[in-house]
Amino acid sequence: MASNKGGVASFPKIKEIKTFIIQGVGSGGDYHNVKGGHWLIDSKISTPMSGYEAYRKSRTSWGINVLGSFCVEIEATDGTKGFATGFGGPPACWLVAEHFRRFLIGADPRDTNHLFEQMYRGSMFYGRKGLPVAVISVIDLAIWDLLGKIRNEPVYKLIGGTTRERLDFYCTGPEPASAKEAGFIGAKVALPYSPGEGPEGLRKNVQYLRQKRSEVGPDFPLRVDCYMSLTVSYTIELVEKCKDLDIDWWEECLSPDDFDGHALLKRAHPTIKFTTGEHEYSRYGFRKLIEGRHIDILQPDVMWVGGLTELLKVSAMAAAYDIPVVPHASGPYSYHFVVSQSNCPFQEYLANSPDGKSVLPVFGNLFTNEPIPTKGYLDVTQLDKPGFGLELNPSAPLIDATNILNPAPSKSLPLPDQEGSEGNAKGVA
Repeated sequence: MASNKGGVASFPKIKEIKTFIIQGVGSGGDYHNVKGGHWLIDSKISTPMSGYEAYRKSRTSWGINVLGSFCVEIEATDGTKGFATGFGGPPACWLVAEHFRRFLIGADPRDTNHLFEQMYRGSMFYGRKGLPVAVISVIDLAIWDLLGKIRNEPVYKLIGGTTRERLDFYCTGPEPASAKEAGFIGAKVALPYSPGEGPEGLRKNVQYLRQKRSEVGPDFPLRVDCYMSLTVSYTIELVEKCKDLDIDWWEECLSPDDFDGHALLKRAHPTIKFTTGEHEYSRYGFRKLIEGRHIDILQPDVMWVGGLTELLKVSAMAAAYDIPVVPHASGPYSYHFVVSQSNCPFQEYLANSPDGKSVLPVFGNLFTNEPIPTKGYLDVTQLDKPGFGLELNPSAPLIDATNILNPAPSKSLPLPDQEGSEGNAKGVA
């Protein structure tokens, strides 16, 4: 970086932004875009769609993987490139090219707060949550990767540095005994049956959790993911029937919009830990969760919540209320965040092997060097590479989105010609 007359080093600007989709399955930021038979999509898991018998067998039947992965590459004027992946597929690529690009080209990548605000506010009329914010998240992560590479520092050193020497993990998957054997500090299983499957389903849930507890013993932390699929009354009854199993926490029991429902759960079971946040977006979405103090642990996903820029704000709010933040999955993007935050005690590892028994890279073969936990932890020095430290696999099946967006599905109206506008204004005057 060259110095200007004032002695402050000049900094590269954003020159170009490109997007890619990924051909095939099992690679990139869409956790659920995996091959058939994978536990994530084809095992018995309670979902918001489990009330419909036709959509109980596989989560792909109702479209959990319909969007697929996409990637963002941001190039600076000095030739440095930042890269990140997430979910959103072709629609995400279109939003980047047709909407968010205008806020990025020529911008200083250090202005992360400013860039987030412009993208968030500029899409507020159709966004605020869901896909638009997920797209902003991946752009934001690519910017942070770019900043780290320009500065030749790991991202965690840009956001406060480390708070520990090693990062401990718990494992989410169908085989908690395998997680225990592999050295993870805890395990989380998916609840199999939904309220739509009646009293028999409730009994089977209790039996299933009792079996999993017996497999790991009485002292190993066992958690339950309910994936937004339960009701208040069902959750209260299920938790009561499982009190002797010492479940460490019950995760995402209710719809993300049922803020009042969380208060009822806590009133019914004040000593039980309830967690949520995976499907919440932006600091505004988390504000009520935090202020209500009905949630014991927050679980934002950095690839969905608004990126690292917004996650840092959520974490700061949570810290003021002494609420721990344990991010949902997201691989190395989460690792850099967690090691920099004193209110993030550990991190989730989402088992990416088809049977959930072995430890594989979260993003499949997209990168050649994705760090993964060994014996349930990761030494922080493994993150000591520029940016997020991920090296793109030359064989990654990327498809340049330019080839699928040209011509674009529709074109925005052209901006009015400034000279013509001035002439019209004079004529009216």
